[in-house]
Amino acid sequence: MTANAYIKLVPSSEAENISTEMIKEYFHYYKEITAKTGNQVNWSYDEAAFPYKIEEQPDAKGSWFYLRSDEDRYNLIMLGIDKEVIHDENGTDKLQSFIQITLPETATFGDKGKANEFCKFLAKKLKAELHLFNGRVMYFYPRK
Repeated sequence: MTANAYIKLVPSSEAENISTEMIKEYFHYYKEITAKTGNQVNWSYDEAAFPYKIEEQPDAKGSWFYLRSDEDRYNLIMLGIDKEVIHDENGTDKLQSFIQITLPETATFGDKGKANEFCKFLAKKLKAELHLFNGRVMYFYPRK
């Protein structure tokens, strides 16, 4: 059964909109900082910390992409962007961007753990609202 997590860009987030290119930049930055951790302990930690590579399908058109791994206990994580209509406190409708992280049926428990780590990293960087795979919500933005 597939599972979804969402990173919602609320009004007090770092940005109101996101693109797949921005997510890819955060992915490369995440890989870079995990590699630095490995350098400090003299171990190639970047390969074990987040063993995924970006794959994009021709029909994705900048709206989604895969993180695929060839490692033993990992397989696939899908990331996509979209917008939803929300009702603010004034009763007006507003578009809100979000990132959807999907674990397909072929995903492993390792994929779920790594997806949770990456979701938390992204939500902290974007100061966003994170809806985890288990339904819980984490707030990484300044709340009133």
